[in-house]
This record gives sequence, C-alpha cells and structure tokens, in this order.
Amino acid sequence: MPPAYVRTIREEILYEYAKLISRSAMGNINYGFVSDRFKKLKSDEISMSGTIREWEREQELPRTCVFCGATEDLSTDHLIPRNRGGDDCADNLVLSCRSCNSSRGDKGVFEWLGLDKKDELHRLVAGKYLKELYKVHEQAGTLNMDKTQINALCQACPLPKVCEEWESVTKLTCFCLESVLKKK
Repeated sequence: MPPAYVRTIREEILYEYAKLISRSAMGNINYGFVSDRFKKLKSDEISMSGTIREWEREQELPRTCVFCGATEDLSTDHLIPRNRGGDDCADNLVLSCRSCNSSRGDKGVFEWLGLDKKDELHRLVAGKYLKELYKVHEQAGTLNMDKTQINALCQACPLPKVCEEWESVTKLTCFCLESVLKKK
C-alpha cells in the first residue's frame, strides 16, 4: 500500500514510478529516495522517461520473456490487453513466452502478478505499463480522483475479487490503476 501522502490516481502512478527509479539507481527500493523522487515527479522537476529513450533501452535487452526470462516460444504481448482498451502500438507491446501470455490472459499486469510480485517486474516494462495506465486514466478523466473518492471507482471496477483477496477494498493501490481497464 502506498503511504498516506499518496492521495490521487496520478500520485499512485508517480509513486510506483518513483519506486522504479529507486530500483534502477540503487538496486532496491529505498523509501527515502522514493519519497524524494515522488516529490520531484509530482512537482514536474523531473519526469517519466520519454518513449524513445525507453524504446532504445528496451532494444538492448536480451530476447526473453519480460515476466519469467524464458527464451523460447516468445510472442508479442499487450501490457494492456486489446480487449480491455489497450493500443496495438510499441508502447503497449512486450515479449512474453506463450506460458506467461496464456496464464495472464486478459488480466492487468498488477492483477496477474499481485502485490507481492509487482515490484519484481523489469523496470523498463513497468515504466511502459505505468505510462500506458497514465494515458488511460487521463482519457477517462480519473487521474485526479482522490482516495476519498475511490468508492466511485470501486463501483465500476472489474477487479472486486482481486481487492478482496489482497484486503485492499476501497484503498488506493496499484489495482486502482487497472480499474478503468474494462473487460469487453
């Protein structure tokens, strides 16, 4: 769960991104550093990496599944599944083995990984995913939804069983970021 100072969907995305910066810079999640990066992201003193920079860094990665590291039976996977509103564009695509792709199905990445494994997702992949989620919330008009308004988001959310399982019902978590990904 994010700390109390994370109050909106936008801030939850920035907080998760600040954790990525910490993992990249320090090799782990240092919460003092995360807090500092979060404040700088929130004030626009720093910003999330640009798409081109991320793409260039992604090209340097070995051809493996971004989820488990397998090197065979790779296929293109949509971070935000197409049937849940994801675009068919490079920013939304990663390499995934058929096993992970099939296992994940049309679940969001956080829904599939759960709270205990989401911070193990490769930094570049997680960054792409957070930027895609930012765009989806921006389009839905929910970026500035405050945690006191989460009940409204929960009522339309396709993930109630996930939040029940993780004891996070009506709490602002990474699952809220996937709440606007409607199942078609």
